[in-house]
Amino acid sequence: MEKRAEADLPDSATGGWFKTTHWSAVLEAGRADPTQTSAALADLCQAYWPPLYAYIRRSGYSKEDAQDLTQEFFARLLEKQWLAQADQARGKFRSFLLSSMNHFLANEWRRSQTLKRGGGKPIASLDDSAEVFYEAEWASAVTQEKVYEKRWALGLFDRALGRLQASYATDGKAAVYNSLKDFLSSDVGEGDYARIGAELGVTKGAVAAAVHRLRQRYRQFVREEIAQTVANPADVDDEMRSLLAALQ
Repeated sequence: MEKRAEADLPDSATGGWFKTTHWSAVLEAGRADPTQTSAALADLCQAYWPPLYAYIRRSGYSKEDAQDLTQEFFARLLEKQWLAQADQARGKFRSFLLSSMNHFLANEWRRSQTLKRGGGKPIASLDDSAEVFYEAEWASAVTQEKVYEKRWALGLFDRALGRLQASYATDGKAAVYNSLKDFLSSDVGEGDYARIGAELGVTKGAVAAAVHRLRQRYRQFVREEIAQTVANPADVDDEMRSLLAALQ
């Protein structure tokens, strides 16, 4: 979760991987038959329910009510075709989701009070990770918007880290990743390269080069994750700075 230090120096955005974003998925879903887009939307829900759950909890709802509200929000996002009203020109995908959630909390939940808890089909699988995060942040006295932004940022960096680990495993280099992963968030100490080199049977120079490649690949994955959530490539650097600020 904390492996993000080397993503704090953004490069200029390139469009090579800026082809299919969450915005394009949302806009397509808004135009299509909901029954044909449920799988794609389920993936989005699974990725983005934790920050919305944290936002609801910080707004004063109980754990159980926050779980119900989060599930109901995503169900209504699909059933009520709110996605058809989405406007990519508004900018950040996280802002769209938060605005939609505020609309839901102000209007839609009042009309769902007669539904029995757990009566609908779950859209996302809610575990206790978001609750653990919320409890840790409760004493910080930050606003629900700040809690939402921080949880969003942590989720994005975690997804990039998961992709990084998977890419090394796919290349048959899981052991290399496990030996080098701490260098993503830690400074290199005296003798660290020599120690890792001895473990892997390579020179210090080879370790230094491998760490450089690891950090570059992680930075790329972070930027790709961010690109999925903004309207155009020019917004990637600004969003990078915003997410890093949210983690301070």
